[in-house]
Amino acid sequence: MNNQKFFIRYANVSDISTIMELIQLKAEFDGCPNLVEATPKKLEDTLFCENPLAFVLLAEMKGNIIGFATYHQIYSTFLAQPGIWLDDLYIKAEYRRLGVGEALIKYLCQITQKIEGKRIDWIVKVNNAPAIKFYEKMGAKIIQQVRLCRLDREGITDGDRSSSFN
Repeated sequence: MNNQKFFIRYANVSDISTIMELIQLKAEFDGCPNLVEATPKKLEDTLFCENPLAFVLLAEMKGNIIGFATYHQIYSTFLAQPGIWLDDLYIKAEYRRLGVGEALIKYLCQITQKIEGKRIDWIVKVNNAPAIKFYEKMGAKIIQQVRLCRLDREGITDGDRSSSFN
């Protein structure tokens, strides 16, 4: 299988069902399949519209989609430069260790350079040792001093906080 060639391309609207499948596989891998609220319609409305909120790269081998990366542009005030937030990176199990993840990261590096960006950020589960090792091999610095913070749907819509801006 190592001699088979794959390539990276941008997803298009005809890939929505495949993107849905990959999202579900990624959620299962992460242990949270019940958190997926994406639908084909939501993906079409947010990814394949006039001003897309994010972009999807697909890894393809012999007509089969074998992995994906999703990303969107970010901005660093410290650098006063753009960058990329890598939201998802997932390779189907049977295609891991073929260089697909590395190719997706390198493609993201090229995109970042094209927008004159200065960094790519993402998160990794602390117990995902293979991913951490892979990212470090790619040159990533694993920053231990920060924690992900999130206001979920309930936190965003809490009446006490949201009404103070009216």
